[in-house]
Amino acid sequence: MRPCHLVDTTLFYSPTSGGVRRYVNAKHGWLAAQPGWRHTLVVPGSENRIERGGICTLRGVPVPGSFNYRLPLTPRRWTRLLDALRPDLIEAGDAFHPAWAALRVAQRRGIPAAAFCHSDLPRILGRRLGGRLSEQLVCRYVRWLYERFDVVFAPSLQVLDFLAGLGIRHAVHQPLGVDADMFRPERRGDWLREHLGLGPETRVLVYAGRFTDEKNVPVLLGAFARLGRSFHLLMIGGARQGRLATNVTLLPYRRDGIELARWIASADALVHAGTRETFGLVILEAMACGRPVVAARAGALPELVDEHVGMLAEPGSADSLAEAIAALYERDLEAVGASARARVLRQFTWQKTFQRQMAVYGSLLAGLPAVAQREEIVEAG
Repeated sequence: MRPCHLVDTTLFYSPTSGGVRRYVNAKHGWLAAQPGWRHTLVVPGSENRIERGGICTLRGVPVPGSFNYRLPLTPRRWTRLLDALRPDLIEAGDAFHPAWAALRVAQRRGIPAAAFCHSDLPRILGRRLGGRLSEQLVCRYVRWLYERFDVVFAPSLQVLDFLAGLGIRHAVHQPLGVDADMFRPERRGDWLREHLGLGPETRVLVYAGRFTDEKNVPVLLGAFARLGRSFHLLMIGGARQGRLATNVTLLPYRRDGIELARWIASADALVHAGTRETFGLVILEAMACGRPVVAARAGALPELVDEHVGMLAEPGSADSLAEAIAALYERDLEAVGASARARVLRQFTWQKTFQRQMAVYGSLLAGLPAVAQREEIVEAG
């Protein structure tokens, strides 16, 4: 294949944002070591900066109540920048004006355009805008947008089925990955309980992520209120107003991946009550650290978590989550964690992720249609 300049563009990128940022950053680092590829990111920032083969930013205003996201106020400038970069292939990581800019530039230059469906936009916006009718309108918008792309990547089978339900037949199952060298069991240490002022017998679980509505933080807190002082919840990712129970500790977002890996690896397990996850990168990060996972049986999480790597609880139920956490401690945590680590190494390294994705890119660049793929993730044993 001739040398290719790939441009990724998305609004979902900030110093403290989550899975989308980790995905495009990992891709940027991986492609830097691959001959024949140049990779540029176009994202919002605090200033205008153009760096072909690097990270380009367009100045935007902070969005109140978001995870430090910024919104550029001149969408036309986004289109002009994408065009000036002279891409051979564009991937859009959101369903807003960068996606339309990507489509305009792709059509103008006669190049393929890919989209990555990272979020369940209809449910998120439908709930915020007010009900079923809003959700249906957003579904129509998403179909109207995505049917124009040459391929739509879906991180989970749940998203793949959602897109199929909209009539999107050119979607490809594209699971994400994890840096298994950064997130590994060797990051584990005995310092965590002492740091938190806890006794050695205290059972410590960690949650890492945003504190938004879809993460169901009240369910987490309710579960630990039921479990009592012998269980402790460490929450990493933001600040929360109000008085918390004595068995809950908050920490701010950890930008350093190695630091985050140390916190996760040093806890007993990771716990996640979210019900609208389209993938769940932090789940993989915990599994790569050799830690079991307790999660809600909802969204894409059951595609990653089963009885071999953790426990599943009924969605939205603090009682069920507390029972699942307590039941986990009746098992051999180290054996479960080892199984989780093994699954990551078999299926979820960034190397496997991007090799699979490059094959799809190669088809598009050769003028061939993307082939729909579906791969079951959770496996026996």
